Amino acid sequence: MSVARRFTVAFALWLVAFAVLAADLPRAKPESVGLSSERLESIRKVIGAKVDAGEIPGYVALVARHGKVVYFEAYGVQNPNTKKPMSRDAIFRIYSMTKPITSVAAMILVEEGKIKLADPVSMYLPELANLTVATNAATAKDSAEVQTRPAKNPIRVVDLLLHTSGFTYGFFKPFPGGGQVEQMYLDGGVNDLDITNAELVTRISKLPLKYEPGTTWWYSRSTDVLGRLIEVVSGMTLGEFFEKRISKPLGMSDTAFQVAPGKVARLVEPFDDDKKGLTLLYTDPTKPVKFEAGGQGLTSTVMDYARFAHMLLNRGSLDGTRILGKKTVELMTTDQVGPGIDHGPFFLPGQSHGYGLLGAVRTEGPRAPAPLNPMDGSVGEYYWAGYAGTYFWVDPKEELVGVVMTQSVKQLLPLATTFKTLVVQSIVE
Repeated sequence: MSVARRFTVAFALWLVAFAVLAADLPRAKPESVGLSSERLESIRKVIGAKVDAGEIPGYVALVARHGKVVYFEAYGVQNPNTKKPMSRDAIFRIYSMTKPITSVAAMILVEEGKIKLADPVSMYLPELANLTVATNAATAKDSAEVQTRPAKNPIRVVDLLLHTSGFTYGFFKPFPGGGQVEQMYLDGGVNDLDITNAELVTRISKLPLKYEPGTTWWYSRSTDVLGRLIEVVSGMTLGEFFEKRISKPLGMSDTAFQVAPGKVARLVEPFDDDKKGLTLLYTDPTKPVKFEAGGQGLTSTVMDYARFAHMLLNRGSLDGTRILGKKTVELMTTDQVGPGIDHGPFFLPGQSHGYGLLGAVRTEGPRAPAPLNPMDGSVGEYYWAGYAGTYFWVDPKEELVGVVMTQSVKQLLPLATTFKTLVVQSIVE
């Protein structure tokens, strides 16, 4: 090999190594940022015990303060069948932790003046004009008995961000507040994965709303519809927009709707029995993805999501790259539901919390534990989680970021609350 050739190869390898390093976050000892190393070790002791007891296959956890990673650990196995050890760069199905990324994408378009929060969604998705609202969904014995009336309010862009659109999820039928509208979603194929974002909007447009738009918080397909709106306005697929405007600029190299062939070996799998009897099935992101669902479709790593979280903590920028303006992030991470909107029978953020344009926001000192957030924490912190066992939160007051991921629907709630408690108790300064 010639000298020039060797130099070219060496330089290319250096670029690859630099790219890897550039996508990482600075490291520090816990004590240098006011955390206790000894107390942080309780993460391994407590959550690791869940692995040893066979409750979860494995996990990856990251804790950062003042922009520096002080704890980053992988424990257990990545695949229960092959027993492959968990690695820190393992790739997880993050389900609803896709939603904050979709929200950021929408706000990029808002900042550019291409959409407005108060715009009727039908300006961009005309199928969603002239919708109807179910009036007796809770009492109707079957879908044929559901009575409707014309919606009084249009669905606005902000309603998609806030889950006040009136849409629902079909899999909510057995949950508190679920009923015949949810059954109509199931019958109408809204839960199908073999559809495009455009087909989803077409199908959902033919169904009644569960609530009058702008009146009630109800977790729903809102963010999936928002994903389609982003496609229409940007002229790109949702995946292309994510890559161009968020993932690539932030160095989130492992965040995508489909796991690239060369990365499939890093995909985390759940226990076989964790796939059974579930209303929302585990997806297979190793195959081409038709439905790039803004509410549930992404795969990612703990480090990738930590970079996204730090962009939010830094009010829109990371490593000199600005994604959003400061005031936009402040708006997104402030409660926008307030007392004027009914919280509905299944308000996921829980007591002492509201909901912003990004996820749950703590609005007051704790009166009771929230479903995914224990009582300890700070006013102003925000968080969200993914169906299959992923969770993150950002505490601006403490300049703290926590991310934990496993693949277990059954263990999401105990994992999230335990992890946060263990991290918070490690703060000593």
